[in-house]
Amino acid sequence: MRAELTPHPDWPCPAAERIAVEVARPAHDALSFRYELAGRIADLRVPPERPPARTDGLWQTTCFEAFLRPAGGEGYFEFNFAPSGEWAAYAFSGYREGMQPLEPLTAPSIVATAGPERLTVEVTLSLSGLAEGRWRLGLSAVIEGIDGAKAYWAVAHPPGKPDFHHPDCFALDLPEAQTP
Repeated sequence: MRAELTPHPDWPCPAAERIAVEVARPAHDALSFRYELAGRIADLRVPPERPPARTDGLWQTTCFEAFLRPAGGEGYFEFNFAPSGEWAAYAFSGYREGMQPLEPLTAPSIVATAGPERLTVEVTLSLSGLAEGRWRLGLSAVIEGIDGAKAYWAVAHPPGKPDFHHPDCFALDLPEAQTP
């Protein structure tokens, strides 16, 4: 499945021109994402590569996100993937309520590649231990310019300020697991 993210109209970043995401479900308990940002990469703050580690606050600079909610459910999961290789995962009991680190969770694989006009972040994520069934998916990104200004990109935006947790942002059906 391919999705195009759109920038929030009140938070532009001229250096970022387009963000597309490829989502695949190679197995019932795994997801893969390929985020592709096209633009003037030298004009963006891209965190340097670091050892993979669970890290809070990744949304304060350039990072890519995925939100998963069981269809018809109130609770959901948030995953943050930084180009640095750092990541975060949280469970929520409801809209911005009951935030807890998602445990246990196998660290995702994150590989970032940057060129002058493209930043690609490829992620493989294990869903082992999460509920079975149908899922709704929200995809988003926080993009920071070298001037410190942030832009908020998502597959869908609710009215008002940027809010990736809003139910309107869970705009996609998670693809079924691929069969051999």
